Amino acid sequence: MDLDLRLVRYFTVVAEYGNFGRAATRLHLAQPSLSRQIQRLEAQLGVRLFDRSPQGSSLTDAGQAFLPRARILLQEAEQAAHTARAAVQPRTITVGCAEGLVITACVQELRRRHPDSQVRTRHLDWRDTLALAEGRVDALVAYRPLPLPTDGFRVTELHEESRVLVTSARHHLANEKTVSLRALSDEELVACASTPVLWGMPKPVGNRPAPPPPASDDSFEDKLEFIATGHCVAVFPAGDRRAAVREDIALVPVIDIDPCEVVLVTRADDPNPLLGSLEDVARTLLGTASRRENDQLPVN
Repeated sequence: MDLDLRLVRYFTVVAEYGNFGRAATRLHLAQPSLSRQIQRLEAQLGVRLFDRSPQGSSLTDAGQAFLPRARILLQEAEQAAHTARAAVQPRTITVGCAEGLVITACVQELRRRHPDSQVRTRHLDWRDTLALAEGRVDALVAYRPLPLPTDGFRVTELHEESRVLVTSARHHLANEKTVSLRALSDEELVACASTPVLWGMPKPVGNRPAPPPPASDDSFEDKLEFIATGHCVAVFPAGDRRAAVREDIALVPVIDIDPCEVVLVTRADDPNPLLGSLEDVARTLLGTASRRENDQLPVN
């Protein structure tokens, strides 16, 4: 026998109130409609559940026997539904973003595709090398060279990005439309081990000591101060726009340097079902958006 739980609930409410009129008001039904629903239940069970009279309705012997079982049936059905929902945990993904990269468009599209999932972001600095391995993020959008070993990780190239010279607005190259590395012969360029940035320090001249380089634990803003005051120059990925907001710093495209790569990194054995969708979004949208931002980069 297939019992309609909706009819069983109607029965328990009528039994509680002992009156079809008050029960109908509680259930937001018309009284004749409620009476027909109870008759349907009685037809399914093959017994009469209520004795009806002008004074109200009382349970028959069959109704009294059915009532506790009906309440248990409704409770079990509610518990079964709760158990089923609890077994499916909300899908979540945390996307890490390395310094200088913008992933807003990518994250918005991922949220649009998966409105019932939780899509979070975490911006990481270059020193936070264990966020992916420790599970604090599920994916990482970053520049190469990566600040972590890639064993056990899946690395997907998104796009290549050109580079710009970042220098004081008073530097003799600041107003050039483009610049060659040969023009930086007076600078000693040093590549960072875990970021695509090159730092250039003026070479000592005669007995004049070279200015102190930025310390490894200096903040990005501290390092921009070194650049703005003419103590050093740097070569950044063109998509890193953090320095563009300062009027005392100039950005000049570098024409003869290899581009850097923007990649998506995930754990190779991660079963998170959102990672496939993230990779698709990152390939088709994040790369396109990044190239468009590069094309709009102001040239000094």
